[in-house]
Amino acid sequence: MILPIRAFGDPVLRKMGKDIDKNYPDLQELIDNMFETMYGANGIGLAAPQIGLDIRLFVIDISPLAEDEDYEDIAEELKDFKKVFINAQILEESGEEWKFNEGCLSIPDVREDVKRKSTILIEYYDENFVKHTETFSDIRARVIQHEYDHIEGTLFTDHLSALKKKLVKGKLTKITQGDVSIGYKMRFPK
Repeated sequence: MILPIRAFGDPVLRKMGKDIDKNYPDLQELIDNMFETMYGANGIGLAAPQIGLDIRLFVIDISPLAEDEDYEDIAEELKDFKKVFINAQILEESGEEWKFNEGCLSIPDVREDVKRKSTILIEYYDENFVKHTETFSDIRARVIQHEYDHIEGTLFTDHLSALKKKLVKGKLTKITQGDVSIGYKMRFPK
């Protein structure tokens, strides 16, 4: 089932997510719905706060990037990169900071360069509640960091300079008022 994505200004996007356990109600159905919602919006990541739940859960599928010539050197690693992250904790960020033009399903029509470290060490549970501690780099780390921010109550616009924030303020105001045209189901703040 495709769920409405919460728009910028919705208070749930600013909440720190709570840990869940394997008995969370209808967890597999929720995960399936999150993937369906993400695909319906042409996204590569979606966090639970974006569908109105303040829990530490996000999903990513960056396999479509395996076809992008910008990632041909890591295409093999990307082609099956579909994961569920439950109760994730980034333990370490390292490497060089690099800029990348980010966007967000909760902030349509806004894209800006964001600096992030190139490598992360993250601990998380998968959908079967098997614990993993893994290191990710490149675009994989970037997408994970972006979604991880959501379960921490942070948005990519929080990483912008004061000047960039002023430049996008008008667009953000329009989003909170529901004054955007998008191709997916969205719930705007009231």
